[in-house]
Amino acid sequence: MKTQDKKIQWYVLAFMSFSTVWGFGNVLNGFIYFNGTQVMLSWILMFALYFIPYALMVGELGSAFKNSGSGVNSWIYETTGPKIAYYAGWTYWACHITYIASKGSGGLKALSWAIFRDHETYDTIPTVYVQLATLAVFLICCYIASRGLNPLKKLTTIAGTSMFVMSLLYIVMMFAAPAINPGADFISLDFSLDNLIPNFNMGYFTSLSILVFAVGGCEKISPYVNKVKDPSKGFPKGIIFMAVMVAGCAILGTIAMGMMFDPAVINESQETFDSYAANGAYWAFQRLGEYYHVGDLFLVLYALCNMIGQFAILILSIDAPLRMLLDNEKTKEFIPSKLLKKNKYGAFSNGIWLVVILSGAIILIQTVMPGAASVLQQLTRLNSVCMPLRYLWVFVAYIALRRAIKRIPAEYRFVKSQKIAYFFGGWCFVVTAACCIMGMYSKDPMTMALNIITPIVLTALGLILPKIAKREREKGMVQDA
Repeated sequence: MKTQDKKIQWYVLAFMSFSTVWGFGNVLNGFIYFNGTQVMLSWILMFALYFIPYALMVGELGSAFKNSGSGVNSWIYETTGPKIAYYAGWTYWACHITYIASKGSGGLKALSWAIFRDHETYDTIPTVYVQLATLAVFLICCYIASRGLNPLKKLTTIAGTSMFVMSLLYIVMMFAAPAINPGADFISLDFSLDNLIPNFNMGYFTSLSILVFAVGGCEKISPYVNKVKDPSKGFPKGIIFMAVMVAGCAILGTIAMGMMFDPAVINESQETFDSYAANGAYWAFQRLGEYYHVGDLFLVLYALCNMIGQFAILILSIDAPLRMLLDNEKTKEFIPSKLLKKNKYGAFSNGIWLVVILSGAIILIQTVMPGAASVLQQLTRLNSVCMPLRYLWVFVAYIALRRAIKRIPAEYRFVKSQKIAYFFGGWCFVVTAACCIMGMYSKDPMTMALNIITPIVLTALGLILPKIAKREREKGMVQDA
């Protein structure tokens, strides 16, 4: 009975996974990049055709490798071997290079809103000064990470939880606002079929990576699969319920934003679009405060939570992915010895220098952008191209697991049929890869160049390092002889 009491109920798993997958920024990006309420159909299709099978495949992987603590790296190692596991670890780390470059800008933007409570102050500062300030913040965070300090993990959790709560409150309070303040300026929504069906044009398909980025990362819930009561029934039930909740929040959040913002105004010009992409979340909470006659209270709370979260995540993103890559005994043979060097604080000092060079280069390249808002919009697109690349390894691991179905048992199986399992693994892989490739396109030559060059450079570097490590070993063997 004691063991049974410790089991997680399916609905508890649903709420746990919901908080790790969803965030307010996903609603904003979907609304802005997909012409307002037209995104709702895209959200439904994304959840039904991509997210649910993705999460259920993660469940099977977690069930099969319940004692593996390194997630995707461990799955790839157990199913394909150490070299492919190295590439999976490298991809996970390399994706964070662009993510790290965006966190400093996001934190400074949040700080500016908390102090000045407007977008003009930050957006009118010359880009070169904003990026130099971003670089300074980034270097300070690298220094903190190099000291082996990781004091912000709990703070990040608190900030993330508060942001999650505010996201839900935004939806509830926005729907209640017309009853509480009927005289306020609300936009009347048109739910006719013509207004709900997206325009399937180039802009639509090149933005799909943003939706993939939004729903990805559910591999974080894999350690809980075998802790669920009756995993074969409880886990899929919990995941489907979570997907329904997330879809509900995406749709209700979109409707709430539609009551505030007019897509026609957002799309008036590229400058206006960039400004909404950079400031839309802050304007949403600012207007919510106006509806409830509390001034900028909600805005300041959101900005402070976001600022703390952005800076704390920046430090964690410098440290944690690097440790996953370099502090793995199973794949160390593919990494040059200089990168494995630790300082007296136990931090990988040369690895952090590599982060400084790569992320710092992205930050400096953006000094030529026309405005601070354009930088944030560009980073959103770059992250939507690079970050989902790590999800590809989840589907590689799943297909490899099903090929080894007789050798590797699992308490929970997504589907019994091997053909259906291969189909979903291949389908999700192709969707992810296609969205990332299409997401590289941009009307702005600078953005498109960055979207293409960054993955190529990071991939090339990942291919070169094992060759350097091999040459080191060969030299060592010659010396020993």
